Amino acid sequence: MNTESTTQPVIEARQLDLTFQTNDGPIHALKDVNLTVDKGEFVSFIGPSGCGKTTFLRCIAALETPTGGTLTVNGMTPDEARRNRAYGYVFQAAGLYPWRTIAKNIKLPLEIMGYSTTEQNERVRSVLELVDLEGFGGKFPWQLSGGMQQRASIARALAFDADILLMDEPFGALDEIVRDHLNEQLLALWARTEKTIGFVTHSIPEAVYLSTKIVVMSPRPGRITDVIDSPLPKERPLDIRDTPEFIEVAHRVREGLRAGHADDE
Repeated sequence: MNTESTTQPVIEARQLDLTFQTNDGPIHALKDVNLTVDKGEFVSFIGPSGCGKTTFLRCIAALETPTGGTLTVNGMTPDEARRNRAYGYVFQAAGLYPWRTIAKNIKLPLEIMGYSTTEQNERVRSVLELVDLEGFGGKFPWQLSGGMQQRASIARALAFDADILLMDEPFGALDEIVRDHLNEQLLALWARTEKTIGFVTHSIPEAVYLSTKIVVMSPRPGRITDVIDSPLPKERPLDIRDTPEFIEVAHRVREGLRAGHADDE
């Protein structure tokens, strides 16, 4: 009797390459990237600047086109997945239009997709509650703190209820206290929605705290040096970062980053 799971991976990369052609010659952004992401996983991509972690996220979102290998999202090409609204994307900056209220910023993709006014209003109400911004829909971005703006950006990405949430260093510009708070809120959001999350970060503690799987990448060209399945429980208070289990995973991530740099020497 075959007991193997037949569940299709949400994201699957095989021998993925991406080379940019420039006036100064080719730049090898990604090389031989192999990765499987299953439904409901929280996967962080960590590595130094230039390691290809954001490039890989952009390939998933069909914002970049690989030059070799294969990449599927929900069993489709990334472009097909984009047309099927398979994911929401949260950028490094909140990217909110200053002349639109928070509610109208969140409504923007819904307007483009042709949702009725009634459903737009209901979805905005729902996602504002999800990110703890009830009562702020009528405010303008400049009236909110940086952390609140990023939560509004997450709400916009969640508004059309895609199964996948792609996040490119969304908390990188925030101070440590705000970042810790948003990390806690993001874990709670993930638990409530059961989305599959791809998260780019430069922070080892952030990657270890948030993730069920940590993908360590090295520069020149971007490749995966380690994939770590986290042993930490799904519910994680901030003080879990002081436990031996957390410290052990963080050490393995750090060693993976060092090994990637050593390969370049």
